[in-house]
Amino acid sequence: MSLSRRMMLSSLIGGSGVALAQSLTPAQANIGFKADTLPERSESGVGALMPWADSLWAVTYNSHMIGTGYGLGLYRIDESLKAERVHVHNGTHANRMIHRESNQCFIGPYVIDGKGSWKHIPEFDKHRITSTMRHLTDPANRVYFQTMEGVFGEMDVRDLKPRPMFDLVKEMKLAARPHFKGGFTAQNRVVVANNGFYEYGDDQAGLFEFDGKTWNRLSGKPHMDVAARQDMGTVLFATGWDEASVLFWALVKGKWQRFRLPKATQAMSQAWQTEWMRIREVETEHYLVDIQGMFYELQPIAFQDHIWGIKPICQHLRIIPDYCSFRGLFAVGGNQTTPNRDNNAVAGQPQSGVWFGKTDDLWSWGKPAGWGGPWWNAAVSKDVPSDSYLMTGFDKKMLHISTDKAAAFRIEIDFMGMGEFKPYERISTGAEGYARHIFPTGFSAHWVRLTPETDCRATAAFFYT
Repeated sequence: MSLSRRMMLSSLIGGSGVALAQSLTPAQANIGFKADTLPERSESGVGALMPWADSLWAVTYNSHMIGTGYGLGLYRIDESLKAERVHVHNGTHANRMIHRESNQCFIGPYVIDGKGSWKHIPEFDKHRITSTMRHLTDPANRVYFQTMEGVFGEMDVRDLKPRPMFDLVKEMKLAARPHFKGGFTAQNRVVVANNGFYEYGDDQAGLFEFDGKTWNRLSGKPHMDVAARQDMGTVLFATGWDEASVLFWALVKGKWQRFRLPKATQAMSQAWQTEWMRIREVETEHYLVDIQGMFYELQPIAFQDHIWGIKPICQHLRIIPDYCSFRGLFAVGGNQTTPNRDNNAVAGQPQSGVWFGKTDDLWSWGKPAGWGGPWWNAAVSKDVPSDSYLMTGFDKKMLHISTDKAAAFRIEIDFMGMGEFKPYERISTGAEGYARHIFPTGFSAHWVRLTPETDCRATAAFFYT
């Protein structure tokens, strides 16, 4: 028996789990999904996972719409980890939400009741549904939905008839190809993310909020997921990135706070390379955040109107469209093999899997390391601080600064995590327009920021190894 299988079975042992562990076969312990080889090959990514009605439900997706991949569908995984495809939809969907008033699970183009009976919503077959969200004015009877192409609408939870409301491409005057992803409702607003980012310099992606009447653009850079609890202050978190680093936003009592995190890889920058990097609660009242090749743990509550240090767990190169908890296991969906119209001529048949382990297994995936900073060839102003950049949870740290002219900067740290920055060091680029600083081994704080002492154009990057 392999180490990974022993780890999985050990997490099942206890109570009725003993019988389950003893009954599992190797085939049941390793769940894989595939799309058809013919007539055309695309993807078989696990777009969404949701534990519901004594089962783990999964939807798989292709790269575009009907006619670009076949054999996708809705899967039910039972308590013995045996997977069964219950319906074929051949589309691209990654939405999931529990509607508490009607006790229904919305996942992909399906709705599943509390007993596990499901219905297919055929109107969604012509769209790529990426988010289902609570309704602002009639949450007991309606939900919002969003498509990858930017259609935003509502649907009655009983008659299941979708009604488009807005075309966000037109509403937000987007010129680049849209690629909408996560969306969530909290603090009397809906926030949706568009990661349509195809080349450095793009500013046509975005983070948008809706108050029930009008839409507001918060950012033009790519954003990925949005999530909040419905209690504990309903702090709303959003992830994204730009050329400089990962973007991390928090809505606290109606006001947005902006932070930045390192990138662990450059392999997930373009819109098509990202898929659905999620913010998920996998242990009770604790969040995991997956973004740009790094997992973080996150406190979902704000203290004294501040969020505290988000902590890195590991770096990875796995494409993870969704993850969740199921019967004491940590279930991680993937998108492993993608021929995608044979653009990858050696990929073969589309395949993906669901990896089962424990949440704590993440700490063995890869030591946190990464790079990034507050500015990428940006115009900065005298005495205007940069965004706060994460500093905690990494080992060796180095700062590089490049400017278009001689300039000086104050390095300031917030070791308490409460937005109270203290002076640490002053650094000057000089006539050559470059400076570096190596932090002492073991030196750390929750956040670090830079404050220019003159107007200039600057790039600043922290390297954590």
